[in-house]
Amino acid sequence: MASKSSIVAEFSPPVERAAAVLPFALLCVAHFFIDLYSSALGAFQPLIVEKLGLTLAQAGLLGGLLVFSSSTMQPAYGYLSDRFRSRLFTVLAPAVAGVFISLLGVASSYWTLVALVVLGGAGIASFHPQGAMRAAEGVTENRGRSMAIFISSGTLGLAFGPAFFSALAERVGAEWTWLGMIPGVAITALLVWLLPESNVRTTRAKFDWAPLKAVWKPLTTLYLLVFIRSIVQIAFTQFLPLYLQRERGFTLSGASLALSLYLASGAIGGFIGGNLADRFGGRAVILASMIGSVPFLAMFFATTGFWSMFGLALGGLTLLFTIPVNVTMGQELAPTQGSTVSALMMGFAWGTAGMLFIPLVGWAADRYTLHYALFSLLAFPILGYLLALTLPRRAARR
Repeated sequence: MASKSSIVAEFSPPVERAAAVLPFALLCVAHFFIDLYSSALGAFQPLIVEKLGLTLAQAGLLGGLLVFSSSTMQPAYGYLSDRFRSRLFTVLAPAVAGVFISLLGVASSYWTLVALVVLGGAGIASFHPQGAMRAAEGVTENRGRSMAIFISSGTLGLAFGPAFFSALAERVGAEWTWLGMIPGVAITALLVWLLPESNVRTTRAKFDWAPLKAVWKPLTTLYLLVFIRSIVQIAFTQFLPLYLQRERGFTLSGASLALSLYLASGAIGGFIGGNLADRFGGRAVILASMIGSVPFLAMFFATTGFWSMFGLALGGLTLLFTIPVNVTMGQELAPTQGSTVSALMMGFAWGTAGMLFIPLVGWAADRYTLHYALFSLLAFPILGYLLALTLPRRAARR
């Protein structure tokens, strides 16, 4: 007869996996709402521009400030998270983001808007590094699939953010959009109640540069690949509704639906990409994503009607194959600095791409139209394909 200890040993792993399901589910739901708030500014901009008489330059500056606060600052929160190991970086984030972003509709001055955007962005930035690390915590098999589920939940939130706040403003008016904070506050309450502290404890109490220095070359390549993908991703997210409305004759609601189609397809693409990486390896998925997105996005620009939207959807789906792949590969290179690596592969790359290329695309659009400015961005995935060829083949299978 098997001893009691052997029976416990046999059944402990499934019990541990079951216990990890609830925290993972909570993190995915929190990620959905965090990214829902991160994309809300696009819905608010037409309202606040009209209400406060803002110039387009002022509206663009708000977008840049949100990118800086919510994305570019993520490595700082990753550093603090790796050093102090407190769950508060994750737990408080949905309420902070929800409260300050939802108050944009009631702001009475431009400087109030600036403060709300910066503070709301801080909540968004706080969540992502530690949230991504916690989502991968204890996962030894199919890590790409787990990271794909986590990241796709955020991308879905990104897709629904503009529609959620637009519908809220239409139903109750801009002065009542503060009601949008309710889900964020509720998620924070659930995380306070149900999310345990991390079980991972490193041998060092403080952040350590050494693990990052040891793998700086592949980390730099991965970062540049995320940066290249983010150029296309963030420029389309920022300018697609304006392009469709001004240069293709779409209604505002139709242009918003097209953006939701693009972002929702990207969420599906992230899930597919994570599963493909588990089977074929991260390098192969990155190569396929970079070169495979180009013909579909070119179809979007070259056609109209159904085929144009079909190309947009498949282009977004293929381009965002790599979101979980880059994060997972980076975490495996420096597992003891998971929050910092996650921040570099997610927010910092997104933020720097946005801060540089949102103004640049706008400048080019003023001179050559949005059609040509956006179409020219298709050169970047081709560059990304060539760069991905330099990734070591041993990283092809994990």
